[in-house]
Amino acid sequence: MKIALASDHGGYALKEEIKKLLQEQQVDFRDFGTNSVDSVDYPDYALPVAEAVSQGEYDRGILLCGTGIGISIAANKVPGIRAALCSDPFSAKASREHNDANILVLGGRVLGPGLAREIVQVWLTTRFEGGRHVNRLNKIRAIEEKYCRERKNE
Repeated sequence: MKIALASDHGGYALKEEIKKLLQEQQVDFRDFGTNSVDSVDYPDYALPVAEAVSQGEYDRGILLCGTGIGISIAANKVPGIRAALCSDPFSAKASREHNDANILVLGGRVLGPGLAREIVQVWLTTRFEGGRHVNRLNKIRAIEEKYCRERKNE
């Protein structure tokens, strides 16, 4: 599995903890930045990760900002992305089983490193259930296609 990883300044410290976990688990990943706590804009980091996952260059992504809210909104603007903001292992598991979430989003100022590591571990090891959930994902794709077409025609 290949993971695309990024954060803004608010998620930087926790991103560094997640990198340690990925290295311990021997998960192949690329850090798309940021590389310090200097203030940056989260869309600048959400976009390259979301595009890399959407285009199949990476299997999944992990994004972090202060709360996780802003960076998840930005990532979810990219067609094909299902970025899930998770603050507990149950949500992380459900996001994979039911929603086939391809980007996990964490709040660097919301979660401690122990809980964040647990969430990431659950998310990485949980498979999409398929079945009744496929129809729901197809409906999400139809919404994306509808609004992508409308924007192209503007």
